[in-house]
Parts: sequence; structure tokens; C-alpha cells
Amino acid sequence: MILAVMIAGLFALILFNVPIAVALGLVAVIAMVLSQGPAILPNVALVMFDGATNFPLLAIPLFIFAGAIMNSSGLSRRLIAFASALLGFVRGGLAMVNIGTSLFFAEISGSAVADVAALGSILIPAMRKKGYPRAFAAAVTSSSATLAVIIPPSIPMILYAVMSDSSVVQLFVAGIIPGLLGGLGMMGVAYWMAVRHDWPVAEVFQLRRVWATFREAAWALILPIIILGGIFGGIVTATEGAGLAVVAALFIGGVIYRELDWATLRDAMIDGAVQTAVVMLLVAASALLGVYLTEQQVPQKLAAAIIGWTDNRYAVLALLNVFFLAIGLFLHSAAAIILVVPIVMPLVNAVGIDPVHFGLVVTLNLGIGQQTPPVASVLITACSVAKAGIWEVSKVNVRFVAVLVAILVLVTYVPAVPMSLVEYFYR
Repeated sequence: MILAVMIAGLFALILFNVPIAVALGLVAVIAMVLSQGPAILPNVALVMFDGATNFPLLAIPLFIFAGAIMNSSGLSRRLIAFASALLGFVRGGLAMVNIGTSLFFAEISGSAVADVAALGSILIPAMRKKGYPRAFAAAVTSSSATLAVIIPPSIPMILYAVMSDSSVVQLFVAGIIPGLLGGLGMMGVAYWMAVRHDWPVAEVFQLRRVWATFREAAWALILPIIILGGIFGGIVTATEGAGLAVVAALFIGGVIYRELDWATLRDAMIDGAVQTAVVMLLVAASALLGVYLTEQQVPQKLAAAIIGWTDNRYAVLALLNVFFLAIGLFLHSAAAIILVVPIVMPLVNAVGIDPVHFGLVVTLNLGIGQQTPPVASVLITACSVAKAGIWEVSKVNVRFVAVLVAILVLVTYVPAVPMSLVEYFYR
């Protein structure tokens, strides 16, 4: 009953355009005052500070900053040129270039919105010039960007790891196979649509051009190897890997390519600070809610109620899938993870679901939410770049969302897909 009232109050505030972080904090403070009295108020600032100073969360601004530097210093443009030389000869090749470049960019930024903003401004106009419909260009850019929340390093995975007390590195490893399968599935859809509508070949395959663009993009291609190699090899933690990504991006952009000046660096720093502030305010507000819910034993009561109905892990996973898909329609992924994961983790642990496996299920669900209105943060960004209507793009995007749904079902009910590499390397 308490949980239902709090969620109703939260959504009521959101409907009145109150920022989610403010709404979360307000609901939590009111609940704490009503249950414990005004004497609890001095503790509010301490709880929020403690919640926002978790060391793994430092990786978020650093990965955002690395992605901004990468885009400002011409790394994105070089990656696109190399992918075009490799895949441009295929029917619908420019759409595949879009997907392939998103896979590369995801390994540095970890943010789907950053992916769309960085790559969409280059690729969507290029696709329009080659005769691709505006709606298709926006749809393939939007959906392929969601691979950034699956492929490591992933900002939603970092948040999930903090909220569930799971291993960030194991979550990153678990996302590799689902991310690659998602990319291949989207390429298949793009090829089918290109053949069906007779869309053009981007360019003729030339081995000389492949080699030339590879040489230009070689330093950009080294970045994911530096970041992920260090993390997976146990040389650095995920947070230290994020710092390494910033240093490497600064060196490559400023020293090797010499396209990073003080003005672009300043813009990247401001952009990273703004995005970080939004996420960290959410984290701080959620700490209040988490303390209150824990004191009231709401997560434990919810777990007991569902287990009283069924303790089959696959039935529980089905219920949680539906729940997270519904939540993803209305909340951004960071807000959904921060709000919901601490509530459902006792249930997840009680029925024997591996927290790392569940992390991939949550991430995929919320990635789909990035493509489904009304919130659809990534879809809206792509539509803004393409100057296309949301519903117009959604009609095309449903094919790519179907690929994400198929990967979700596969990950949920065939745990070996995400967990095989984790079992091999870490268990």
C-alpha cells in the first residue's frame, strides 16, 4: 500500500512536469517526515551526500567526457569513413555503416543519447543525400544507438551495479554477446529493407580505400582495446578505465590528430558536467527513497508476496520483464534503475536469479524503453536531428525494436547467451 501511494504520488508530480529527481526526493522526504517526524530532516542532506559519493559512480562523468572528446576531435568522422569503406558496397550499406559505427562508439561513450547526438548529426544527412527516407535514417540511428547500453562500457550497467551491489566488470562481459547479436540482427533488418525498397549502394569496395581509412581510424580503434583490455584484464577497475579513456582520448585528439583545441575541450567539459549533474541528482534523491523503503521493509514484503504466488524463476522473470517494459515507457533508464532495482533485488535473490544475468535483462528492457514513446529519450533525440515526426519514425523503428525484443527474450530464457563469457573468465 505504501509503495503504491508513493508511486502514484511520483507519477502525479511527473505529470505536472516536476523533474524526476526533484519528484523522487520530494516523495521520499514527505514519506520520511510522516513516518518519523520532522526530526529526521537534518539527516536528509547526509543521506543524499552518501548516496552520490559511491566510487564506481565516478566512471559515469568520465565516460561521458571521453565520448564528448572523441566526437570533438574527429574520431567519430574517421570511424564512419572506415566503416563506410568496409560495408558501403552492400545494398543498404550506409545503414549498416550507421549500425557498425554505433558498435564502435558504444565502446567508448556508454551512452545512447551521446551516440545519437554524435553520429546522427553526420550519418542522417549523409543517408538523406543517398536517397534513404528520413524516417528510416532516424530509426536506424536511434535503435543502433541503444546498443550503447548493452555493449561495455555501459552507463546504465554502472548504475545497476551500484544499486544491486554487483560486479561492474562481469556486467560488461555479459553484455558483449547480446550486443553483437543485436548489431547483426539490425544489419539483417536493414539489408532486407534495402533490397525490398531498392535503396542504393553507398560506394564501391576498394581495398586501397579500406587500408587508407583504417590507417586514419587506427588510433580511434585502439581506444576500445585500451579501455576494455585494461578492465577485462584486471589491470584497472571500471572507474580507473574511465579515467584512462579520458587520458587516451585527450592524447589521441590533441596530440595525434591535433583537432582538439581549448574551445572544443571547454564545450566537452560543460556537456559532460551537465549530463553528470542530471544523473547524480537522481542518484542522490534515490538514496533517500532507498533508505525509507529499506526501513519500512517494502522490498522484502514485495518479494514475499510474489513468492507466495510463484517461486518459479522464469515466471518471476516474465513478470519483471513486463514490469520493466511498462516502467521504461515513462521513466528514463537511469531513473528506472535507481527507483526500481533496490525494490526488486530481494525478490531476484530469493528465487535464485543471478544478479549479473538480471542486470542484462533490466538493461535491455530499459533500452527498449528508449525507443518507445512517450518518454523515448533516444528516439526523440534522433527525430530532432533528422527533423522527422516521432510517430512517422516509430512506424519504421518497430522492425528494429523487434530485434531488441528478440534479444531480450533470448537473454532472459537462455542465460548462457549473456553468462557464458562470465562463467568462462570469472567463475
